[in-house]
Order: sequence, then structure tokens, then C-alpha cells
Amino acid sequence: MATARLEPITGDAVVLVNELVRLAVAQRASDIHLEPKHDMMHVRLRVDGTLVDVQPIALAVAPNVVSRVKVLAKMDISERRLPQDGQIAIDMDGGKRVQLRVSTFPASQGEKVVLRILSSQQIIPFGGLGLEDAAQATLRDVLGRPQGFVVTSGPTGAGKTSTLYALMQLIDPKQVNVVTLEDPIEVELYGLTQGQVNVRTGFTFATGLRSILRQDPDVILVGEMRDSETAGIAMQAALTGHLVLSTLHTSDTVETIVRLVDLGVEPWIVANALSAVLAQRLVRVICPHCKRPAKLERDVWDGDEVVLPAGSDIVRPKGCDKCMRTGYRGRTGIFEVVELDDDLRELVKAKAPARAYREIYVRRKIPSLRRAGLHKIQAGVTTVDEVLRVT
Repeated sequence: MATARLEPITGDAVVLVNELVRLAVAQRASDIHLEPKHDMMHVRLRVDGTLVDVQPIALAVAPNVVSRVKVLAKMDISERRLPQDGQIAIDMDGGKRVQLRVSTFPASQGEKVVLRILSSQQIIPFGGLGLEDAAQATLRDVLGRPQGFVVTSGPTGAGKTSTLYALMQLIDPKQVNVVTLEDPIEVELYGLTQGQVNVRTGFTFATGLRSILRQDPDVILVGEMRDSETAGIAMQAALTGHLVLSTLHTSDTVETIVRLVDLGVEPWIVANALSAVLAQRLVRVICPHCKRPAKLERDVWDGDEVVLPAGSDIVRPKGCDKCMRTGYRGRTGIFEVVELDDDLRELVKAKAPARAYREIYVRRKIPSLRRAGLHKIQAGVTTVDEVLRVT
């Protein structure tokens, strides 16, 4: 929906904020953006990772809307020159409570406000992640072991934390002591002990991880490997009888392994601790209400090989009211899953370059992220454009 065709709305700020949150929840949005412009306040929702314009707010009402959000978030409403953070809990119809994290940012035309809807972060079941059957079997096997290190990688917003939460469902917290260290805690998980880092008080990933090891843990979830100290402690924990799960900001499984060695951890520790590596991306699922068959216009390549020739049967989105005219509704993951074997461990110990790993991948026929996406295209789940965009 283009804002140019929509008249700015006016009215009571209290009602407007409630209606906006209700609309965002109904559309499964993860964020609400309130952006001040010279003629109106633009409103955009992040739905399935993409920003979608909704009806803007009239300039006369915009300051009241910002003030209302600040009051709910217990911020200083008179402070407009400094960024502020806060939290809101809004009770919706049917007794549902929506938790929001609020951030303000002073801009040239007024304060921009972003509301993150925390309750939109629902736990995805392991079977709903989008993993292929072989990858699911590999991960079930790895997580059934008493010790090891599992790391999932990808850029910001690729669904890494959701994957870790889904993997946690394969572990029974009644049988083992599970402790997490997160920044921030996205979803409260029953039966687990969840900790949140606080850099201002000195409670970092490294110090928190040391404390966790004195809590008699069996399984440890570390939100992110941010430095060599955290990585080193996590690897040692994996070697001494703990199952450790974490994330890393790298583009694929090869880069993840190389990066762990580059962090300064001894190669033999990485080689012996690491059990499995995942790389992932999120692709939007084509709307079932408006998808239509089409023919692929040009070849799709993976490296130097054509994986989907021109003329192949595919599906394309059209856009309808059900998907806010985007052509997509919901998201699914595409994954590259690698379990370390003796050959790969030898490469880690030798600090081998990325090229050596990729040669083994070719021999073992480990599918790349693009090939994983290809299966989703052929199944009519997503489009070629989506897979090419994220891979």
C-alpha cells in the first residue's frame, strides 16, 4: 500500500496507538516504525522482514502519539534531544498481553520511534524451521549427545535465535540443567534458567559464561560469540562434558569454522569441540491466495553450475489483500548443515584455507544455501527472486 494514496489519519493519540499495535499484531509484524516527515508522520510495519507502508498520521496529532508512546514506556516526555529506550505491556482483546520494546531517536524533522513487538517472537517448532529431512536427522543425533558445540550462523535477522530456541525443544529440561545467556531474552522458555547480559554492570557474555559453569549445567545456550574470550570458554566447556549452542555473524559454514579459528582459540580445541555448524537465511513464503504458475526466464547458477535452467516451472506472486499486496505471507528458513567428521577436523587443526573446506563439500555433496533454496523454489514454497536475494 503506497502512502501517497492514503490520507493522514487524525484522532485521539491513545486510540491511535492502540489501533496501531492491534494492526501490527494482526499482520504478524515484528516492528512498528513511526517516522516524522515535513508533511506527515509515516507509519511502516516490518512484516516478514520487509517494511510495508500503512496509513500515515497527520502532523497535528504526531507529537501527541510520540508523547503517548513515551508515557507508556516510562520515558522522559520532555527530552527530545537524546535517544531513549523503554518497554510497554499493552492488554489486547481476548486477554492477550503484547510486550513491546521502544526506542526513540532524535532526527532532523522530529523523533523517530520504533516499537519492537516481543510477543511476535513465537517459538517455532523444530519441524517448522524449514530443514530438510537429512539435516533434521543430523541435528537430532548431535543434540542427543552429552557434549559438543553447535553453532548457527548468518547475518542479523536471519532467524538464528529462533533456530536455537527450536533446537532447545529437542532437549528435555526435566532431565538436564539448561542455562542460557542472552542479549536480550527474546522469549521466556519454561523449565530453563535464562540470564540476560548487562554490559553496564559488567555482566558480559564472558563473565556470565564463567558463572554458568559454576551452576552445574548440562546444556548451555550462549546468545552470541562476540569475542575470543567468550569463544574460548564456550569451547572448553564443550570439551569438558557440556553441550553448548551459540551463534556467529558469518555468511556460511566454511566462514564460521575459519572465523572460530581466527578468534584466537587453539585449532585443536576448535576441531575437537565443534560438533555441527549451520548457516541459514530466511526467505519469504509466497502467498497461497495469489500465487500463479510461471516459467523461469533465465538460468539460475550456483557457482559455475546451472542448478535451475530457463523454462523451468515456477510460481510468482501477484499481491492481494491477504498479504498486504506484497505477494508473500510468512517466512521459512533455508539451511546449510555440516557435521564435522575426521577430514574436516584435520583441516581445522591445520588452519586450512576456506578453499580446502569447499573441495571437501563438493566431494561430500553438501548442499549450499542456494541449493537448499532451490528445493523450496521447486516445491512452490518461495520464488527465485527471494532465494537470489538472500544467497
